[in-house]
Amino acid sequence: MTASQNQQNKLDFAAILDKQRRFFRSGATRPYTFRKQQLRNLRALVRDHESRIHEALAADLSKPAFEAFASETGFVLSECSHALEHLETWMEPERVKTPLTFFPSKSFVRREPMGLVLIIAPWNYPFQLVMSPLAAALAAGNCALLKPSEWSVNTSELVAELVASYFPAEVVSAALGDAKTAEALLDERFDHIFFTGGCEVGRIVATAAAKHLTPVTLELGGKSPAIIDEKVDLEVAARRVTWGKFLNAGQTCIAPDYLLVPETLAEDFLSLMKKNVRRFFGDDPRTSPDFARIVNHRHFDRLSGYLEDGRIVIGGETQRDERYIAPTILAEVPEGARSLDEEIFGPILPVLTYRGLDEAIEITLRHPNPLALYFFSKDRKNQERVMQEIPFGGGAINDALIQFSNPDLPFGGRGGSGSGSYHGRYGFETFSHKKSVVEGSTLFDPRIRYPPYGGKLRWLKMLMK
Repeated sequence: MTASQNQQNKLDFAAILDKQRRFFRSGATRPYTFRKQQLRNLRALVRDHESRIHEALAADLSKPAFEAFASETGFVLSECSHALEHLETWMEPERVKTPLTFFPSKSFVRREPMGLVLIIAPWNYPFQLVMSPLAAALAAGNCALLKPSEWSVNTSELVAELVASYFPAEVVSAALGDAKTAEALLDERFDHIFFTGGCEVGRIVATAAAKHLTPVTLELGGKSPAIIDEKVDLEVAARRVTWGKFLNAGQTCIAPDYLLVPETLAEDFLSLMKKNVRRFFGDDPRTSPDFARIVNHRHFDRLSGYLEDGRIVIGGETQRDERYIAPTILAEVPEGARSLDEEIFGPILPVLTYRGLDEAIEITLRHPNPLALYFFSKDRKNQERVMQEIPFGGGAINDALIQFSNPDLPFGGRGGSGSGSYHGRYGFETFSHKKSVVEGSTLFDPRIRYPPYGGKLRWLKMLMK
């Protein structure tokens, strides 16, 4: 992008934001009826163009229609329906207790929209991770500017086209472009920024937001472990880890990034995973209609370097022109290998063995605050111990990935894996300001608060106890 194009982009963004800001200040976005209509518009956008969206996802990532619906369009439809069902309740002022010293006042928490929000989305789930936050922002009564990823070009261009068709520009607009476009947007002042992506860019977003003291939600990633306990249903665990790892060719922020297996079970567990890879994708996953591709050659080349980090148990085949890397399991990965230090974000799973749960916990703590953790065990005490001793964003016991799909659970990380959360009511809360209000009464005006204070302190202490 040239300097003149960048300057033109800034002017365009400024004009759009000015239009959105004036529209928001008019109060038009606040009523329940308006918010409900915007959610219906978003739902109609998905329903009317589901096949086109799936085609775009297939063009960008070779994503199977089943995965496209389950993790992209169907997910957004579910978010919209959930918000429509509960929105009226979410919007009601929340009555809270009032101290006796303020009697007979009443206290409430009122939720009001933040205003103008910027949503910056990644490429791995390029429809869902821009539209799901949008659903929450609209439910909360905001105007939004969307920045889809330039790497998922087909989906991003379709998002921009459909947004322009289903929403007035003063309510929702989309900005296409590369990193320079994102930088130009971050120079503008927003009332909230919602970013999904990697830690490096997350730091850039947080730094830019700090200039305007703009609140930020960061949905990042990290080294998410799957831990297999000795007391476990091996068949189910192997099946679910295999599915969770190789969904979307491993390009999932909450996919298991490495696997910890007891030494005594390692051979059996790896054998089961090999069987599941063949069961899911056939003897040659390259020909499977159910296995996605790497988003671009840059990531293909990065991922190919990890294949030398250990003994290949299964997989390892690559085809650069197709951006294909087979579902791959690595054993005997040495400490210090890049695949154990960097977030993989692809169809490669390093496997480590351990001798006791103490050692497994110690290994996971070397990569603090992962976005997700999965623990497979029938032992209740061990389940509780892992939940208590390992900090992580969210996860599952005896399953993988499914925590993301429950609208009644907050989704988000902590520390290096992010800050803030969303989905369902938690998304509504993220894009709302909680305004504290006390409704005073003039029916009774206790004199204890007013000077002179002589002789009143002991009464105040009694009331405040």
